[in-house]
Amino acid sequence: MALATTDMTMARAAGEEVANKRVILKRYVTTGFPTEDHMEVVAGTARLDVPPGSAAVVLRNLYLSCDPYASARMTKQEQPSFIESFVLGEALENFGVSKVIASGHPDFKIGDLVWGITGWEEYTLISNPESLFKIKHPELPLSYYTGVLGMPGLTAWAGIFDVAKPKKGDCVFVSAALGAVGQVAGQLAKLRGCYVVGSAGSDDKVNLLKTKLGFDEAFNYKKEKDLNAALKRCFPQGIDIYFENVGGATLDAVLLNMRQYGRIPLCGMISQYYLEQPEGVRQLVQAITKRVRLEGFLVFDYFGQYRKFEEEMAWYLKEGKICYIEDIADGLEKAPAALIGLFSGRNVGKQLVAVALE
Repeated sequence: MALATTDMTMARAAGEEVANKRVILKRYVTTGFPTEDHMEVVAGTARLDVPPGSAAVVLRNLYLSCDPYASARMTKQEQPSFIESFVLGEALENFGVSKVIASGHPDFKIGDLVWGITGWEEYTLISNPESLFKIKHPELPLSYYTGVLGMPGLTAWAGIFDVAKPKKGDCVFVSAALGAVGQVAGQLAKLRGCYVVGSAGSDDKVNLLKTKLGFDEAFNYKKEKDLNAALKRCFPQGIDIYFENVGGATLDAVLLNMRQYGRIPLCGMISQYYLEQPEGVRQLVQAITKRVRLEGFLVFDYFGQYRKFEEEMAWYLKEGKICYIEDIADGLEKAPAALIGLFSGRNVGKQLVAVALE
């Protein structure tokens, strides 16, 4: 259960040690998807001050994000990657929302609310806080900064507006459409006047896409025996933009249904992660004959545009133009199960963990 906290933690004596529950990596993933057994929740302690003369900060973590890419850090990577492997026995790291409770940095004051990479623990010492973003809109739910106002939202914004560049009337398909990124990508395309269809893994999720998020159509891919036929049913004139989140058979079916000069932002391919034998793309020749552009992108390349994104997205949220669905696990001890649930589609909306209430 999440622990209610007050600013009394900030008034504790410098140098005091407090209990600090942590989620550590117990062993690396070697084959298949990660499981809860790869992680362990352990007891520890944390100091509530920063080293003398340092520019570090101590954070009290409020919310932690669960994102599929984090599982890639649970493998011992032999090839160069844009992210490093987690260290065995150390707390996992990912994006989170936190409050500054001690600071040696002039730009970060006690009580500041921030989001950025932090530890999967109750308290985290950040040696270089310049990678953290101060939260400009605390009047909105703070949990949103793990999702629609954080990394997933920025990912959708970049993939739709910078990579796909939708035009009014474009036909857009979004896979994993009720996920942290997909639900934002689809709604942004709707704001540009597009016809938007999403796929999801349950009838309840399909209903949410159509009734709460405003998708024009949606289907349960688990019930479709023929994905090609499902797409032809939803897009009789073809697809202009496919926001790619899953890969595999879905990508093959989409390629058969793309229109000429279509665009495919390659955001993720969750169906292919950790397969011992990844599925080949058999219809890639369609990209040649239809002049389709497939473009991979990483959200980290867009962090320099974050403030522009934040103001735009905050306005959408306040005006009711964007709706966001969250799935919140209550308590750090539930973090391993919450992360693993992403790979079976157990979550409904953006998965995050509430560590402590503000």
